[in-house]
Amino acid sequence: MRYAFLMMALIAQMIATAAAADDELYGTYALVRTTFKLVDTGQEEVIPNERGFITYTREGRMFVVIVRGERPKPESVAKMSDQQRADLFRSMTAYTGKFKFDGKVVEHDIDISWNEVWTGTKQIRYARREGNRIILTTPQQPRPIDGKVSETTLVWEKVN
Repeated sequence: MRYAFLMMALIAQMIATAAAADDELYGTYALVRTTFKLVDTGQEEVIPNERGFITYTREGRMFVVIVRGERPKPESVAKMSDQQRADLFRSMTAYTGKFKFDGKVVEHDIDISWNEVWTGTKQIRYARREGNRIILTTPQQPRPIDGKVSETTLVWEKVN
């Protein structure tokens, strides 16, 4: 009888641990691809030449850095032109803050960003898993490049 009780307790613990794992994002993920889906036409565009990482910590903090396209490589910091600085700024996204995750939606509460427009905002991402990947999709919103309303989907693969 005691053995059966211990087995049931162990099984319950394993089920609870597995369920909790589904609700956790902890770790670092590499960006696999980003896709814009235009709301009015359904047209999808994959962003080429993109690299990035996103990390979620057990302490409830996250950070992300994404760079895209053929980025200029100035000769040196001292010789960098204003145009090169602007091109580098326009071809990246970076921010950090606290996060909350309920298993379906992750909320990034941004306290520092590459673009002060984002600092102090909450960014919502709908999340789903596919194996060791997490797929984050934004709510419908205007794209930064042209203002067309789209959903952005970022596919991330866990690296640790």
